[in-house]
Amino acid sequence: MRAMRIERDRVVGLEYKLEDDDGKVIDTNQGGEPLYYLHGHGNIVPGLERALEGKEVGASLDVVVEPADGYGEPDPELVFEIPRSELPEGLNPQRDMKIQIPTPGGRTTRATITKVKLRTVVVDANHELAGQRLHFSVRALSVRKAKPDEIAHGHAHAPGHHHH
Repeated sequence: MRAMRIERDRVVGLEYKLEDDDGKVIDTNQGGEPLYYLHGHGNIVPGLERALEGKEVGASLDVVVEPADGYGEPDPELVFEIPRSELPEGLNPQRDMKIQIPTPGGRTTRATITKVKLRTVVVDANHELAGQRLHFSVRALSVRKAKPDEIAHGHAHAPGHHHH
């Protein structure tokens, strides 16, 4: 029997290591739980997803993802000032602090405080890896057909986790 290939609507279990251009490890799950994602649904960066397309269980690959196929280039419009009065009560803002800020759509997004001023703080809502080349070492540990509820939800449910 042929191994199942990685393609749209497949749940993939990955072991990965992510490094920057200098070889510094940014993130890894090696020796831990696999990362499960739903292929073809934008759950991982586009460059890595394309590189995994058509691979089978056991495939190991090293992939360099340019910023345009990763977290994009930094958007200067996502760096802006907000009044300190809009910060959560009791928060003592510090440079490099990660905070949640409201978005125009009524949701929240993560931002990093880059400068603290007397009445305002400057925040950067770009992804912290925007503008960086990403070096992935990955191994496909498992591939299975996605369940209908996973496809409907647009993401994989790890073993034993199926509710929201």
